[in-house]
Amino acid sequence: MFFSKIHTRIRFFFLLILCLLIVIIVRVFYIQVFQYDKLSTLAESLWSRQLPIGADRGEIYDRNGKVLATNLTTTSLVLIPSQITKKEEVARKISEILNSDYDAMLEHVSKKTSIERVHPEGRQLSYEVASQINDLGYDGVYLVKESKRYYPYGNVLSHVLGYVGIDNQGLSGLELTYDKYLTGEDGSIKYFSDGKGNRLELAEVYEEPQDGINIKLTIDLDLQLAVERELDNVMTKYTPEHALILAMQPQTGEILAMASRPNFDPNHYQEYDTETINRNLPIWMTYEPGSTFKISTLAASLEEKTINLFEDTFFDSGSISVDGATIHCWKSGGHGAQTYLNVVENSCNPGFVSLGQKLGAQTLMKYINDFGFGSKTGIDLNGESNGILFQPNKMGPVELATTSFGQGISVTPIQQVTAVSAVVNGGSLYTPYLVKEMLEPETNSVILTQEPVLKRKVISEESSKLARYALESVVANGSGRNAYIENYRVGGKTGTAQKVENGHYMVGNYILSFMGFMPADDPQIVVYVAIDHPIGAIQYGGQTAAPVAKEILQAAISIFDWQETTEGMEKEYNWMDTKYKRIPNVLGLTSDEAKKQLKGFTIEYSGEGQNVIYQSPAANQFVKEGGSVKLMLG
Repeated sequence: MFFSKIHTRIRFFFLLILCLLIVIIVRVFYIQVFQYDKLSTLAESLWSRQLPIGADRGEIYDRNGKVLATNLTTTSLVLIPSQITKKEEVARKISEILNSDYDAMLEHVSKKTSIERVHPEGRQLSYEVASQINDLGYDGVYLVKESKRYYPYGNVLSHVLGYVGIDNQGLSGLELTYDKYLTGEDGSIKYFSDGKGNRLELAEVYEEPQDGINIKLTIDLDLQLAVERELDNVMTKYTPEHALILAMQPQTGEILAMASRPNFDPNHYQEYDTETINRNLPIWMTYEPGSTFKISTLAASLEEKTINLFEDTFFDSGSISVDGATIHCWKSGGHGAQTYLNVVENSCNPGFVSLGQKLGAQTLMKYINDFGFGSKTGIDLNGESNGILFQPNKMGPVELATTSFGQGISVTPIQQVTAVSAVVNGGSLYTPYLVKEMLEPETNSVILTQEPVLKRKVISEESSKLARYALESVVANGSGRNAYIENYRVGGKTGTAQKVENGHYMVGNYILSFMGFMPADDPQIVVYVAIDHPIGAIQYGGQTAAPVAKEILQAAISIFDWQETTEGMEKEYNWMDTKYKRIPNVLGLTSDEAKKQLKGFTIEYSGEGQNVIYQSPAANQFVKEGGSVKLMLG
């Protein structure tokens, strides 16, 4: 009996040991097979160290592949405190080279951490400084590659491109909007050390950084440079509070150029105040638009057929009374009897009040909203404003009257350009955009293309055609004559908006503007110029802003190689204008007959013979009075 109990205990103990062995074997199997990768990674993390290698940020190009934002390779200081034996000496030498505080550097080299990045004084070091540190030859002191953003054209397109911080993160503009695409993935050099941080003689592991995606913009750099040049001229000549120019392709919504003053150099953004670097005026600034807004009222009237441009008339006495308020025309005494085409040409406020009254508040505001006013356009930039409009049910007769000619409401430049593009392109409202393509960083092959985004159809092609005709007539015969370009078809509208402060209109303080487009029969560019309170300027948009727009349009003619035409409207000259005349066709005439036809021009002959076989300029083109005409005889 006694031995039986002993045997039972032995068997029980043996069974218990066997069970424990089975559990241990299963556990070891589980660890070795199922948790090997995890535990191996954890173990490696205890004795491996990584020196970071910064990835390059994606480059930014204009529509033709010209580099607008790129990267410079710099170096940064990284410390392994456990490997530094002479901490005071290292701290003193490095602080002397960096011209930084010794105590702060001693704190860096004494940190109880595996890797210490010296920030900010040890970031983006120059070649000379990095060489001095490298020559010290101290253990635990490393120099690693770091990328620094660089804008080769300085302050050109600064608000659109934006800027990046010291850690290569986008902080404004396209750099912020597309930061997740432009930012690459950092690499590293992995080495191994013991528990005390001493480096082991094991092979290093190099993990290559992955550069960010490159992006190509809709911007044309040559046109952008022309815009920047004209803005510089405006600032020098008039010293305004602000100035801006915006150019769009009306058939797609592509932004061709965008700039404003004041601007900044994103390479040195730290030297500017936050208002200057963060306020992109073409999308942020809101103000009463003035007469350029009349284009929307005109388009709504044409679409609703409330007027006939050529037959219906309006008598302008110089003012119009609306619910006890008197609204004046800019011309003292008024324009008298005029067609509504003349109302547009003359930018007659009372005439546009009558257009608004014919439409009514509900209909006018419907079109204003349909053209995109009162809401963000959706352009791919941060910081866009909404603007402010009246609610139709809260509009009285006076609010309806002032809205019809662009007073009492608030809009942004990008809203105006987008709306006018819809008016002149056949009636289609597009979302404006800046990024045209995304490119793979190594091969620059296209991985994504941005197609135009049509929001809605606002007016018909017929109404758009009539609006284009009226606006071309404004430039040929009306207030926009200073934007007229001989042998090209230009349309446009002037604007002179009185500024508001604390609910009251300011005396002698205006925003002068001009909205222009060309070719008038098939618009390929819409240009908006706005100059805020120019000093010493004639306070009319047609006198101050229109000539600036003309310079931009002439630059566009050269850049895009647009050909001359003989189909445009002839300009109605006044006594101050330089006069141009059409060249008659003298091919086949004798030299004497041609001389009579070309009276008033200087003739240059070449060749021998009696008859004209070639003439330059060609027939029907405009040439300045007294200008040269070359004839070849044969």
